[in-house]
Amino acid sequence: MAFNPSEHQHLRYNPLKGEWVLVSPHRALRPWSGQVEPAPAEAVPAFDPNNPLCPGVQRSSGIVTPQYKSTYVFVNDFPALLEEGPEPAESNDPLFQTKSAKGTCRVICYHPHSNVYFTTMSLSEVVAIINEWIKQTQELGKKYVWVQIFENRGIIMGCSNPHPHCQIWTSNFMPNEPKAKDQHQKEYYEKYKRPLLQDYVKRELEQKTRIVYENEEWLIVVPYWAIWPYETLVLPKRQIQRFTDVDKNQKEMLAKALKVIVAKYDNVFKCNFPYSMGWHGAPTGDKFKESMPYWTFHGCYYPPLLRSATVKKFMVGYELLAQCQRDLTPELAASVLRQQPETRFSEAK
Repeated sequence: MAFNPSEHQHLRYNPLKGEWVLVSPHRALRPWSGQVEPAPAEAVPAFDPNNPLCPGVQRSSGIVTPQYKSTYVFVNDFPALLEEGPEPAESNDPLFQTKSAKGTCRVICYHPHSNVYFTTMSLSEVVAIINEWIKQTQELGKKYVWVQIFENRGIIMGCSNPHPHCQIWTSNFMPNEPKAKDQHQKEYYEKYKRPLLQDYVKRELEQKTRIVYENEEWLIVVPYWAIWPYETLVLPKRQIQRFTDVDKNQKEMLAKALKVIVAKYDNVFKCNFPYSMGWHGAPTGDKFKESMPYWTFHGCYYPPLLRSATVKKFMVGYELLAQCQRDLTPELAASVLRQQPETRFSEAK
C-alpha cells in the first residue's frame, strides 16, 4: 500500500522548536462520546456595570476603570510577575536550581464596548490595537528581555471576562517557548545563511496547500507541523525581527488579516471561536539591541475546537507523557478555513 499523508499516520518535524508531532488522520473517523463543552455565549451587552473592564466600573482592587474611548492599558491587579521583590540565592546544585524572576503584567482593553471584536470593529480600530501592541513592546522592551503579548478568547481557554482584551507579561528571562525558537532559528541561519521563517514563507507560497489567507504583506497558514486542530501561523512576507519594525502598510494589512482570520474561525462552527494567540519576535532589552537577522516576527493562533463548537482537542495522556498528536491533517484544516467567508456569519448580508 502506498503511503498517503491524508490517510496514514506519520511524524512531522517542527524546525522552529526542534519537536515532532504525530499525525493520525484515520482517528478522525472514530465516534466521540467524551466531554462536551457548553456552547460559547453570543449575546454580550455593550456595557455591563458589573464588568470591571468596562469604562467607569470599579475593579476588585478598588481602582475605577476610566472612561476610555479607544484602547486602555493598566497594570494587572493580580500579576504573575512583579518588578520588585526579594531574590533567591542561586544554587550550583544540579537538582535544585532557582533564579530571579522579575517583570510586569499589563492588560490592554481593545475597545470601550464589550460587544465588539476584530470582526465587527472598523479597520482603524484594529489598527489602534496594533499601534498599542507596538507601543507597549517598545516601552517595555527597553527594560525587559521578553515582552509576551497574548490573548485568551473564550471560557474554554480560561477567559472569564467577555470584554475584548489581551495581556502582556514581560520578564527578565527568556521563557521556554521563545528560547527554543531563538535557538533553532539561529542554528538554521548559521547553516543556510537565510532566516528559517522567510524560507518557510517562500515554500508555503509555492505549495499553496496550507494557505488560509494572504494579502500583499502577510501570509496566514496552518503550519506543516501544527499541533492544535485549526492552529495558524501569521507570517510577514517582508522580513521583520520585532513588532517595532512593522511599518504603516504592514500595520494596515495586518489589521485586515486579523479581521479575516477571526471571521473565518467564527464561521467554521458558527460561534465565538475560542483560542489562545500571541506574538513572537526577537528578544529585547539592552542585551539584544543589535540586529538579529535570523529572527522573523510572527503570530500564533492555538484554537482547541476539533469537531464542533462544543467538542475540543484534549492535550492529555500521550500528549503529556510522550509527544503531541493530531487527528486532522494540517492540509485539511487549512482547506476548511480557506473556504470560509472573510466576513463573520453574523455580519453577512
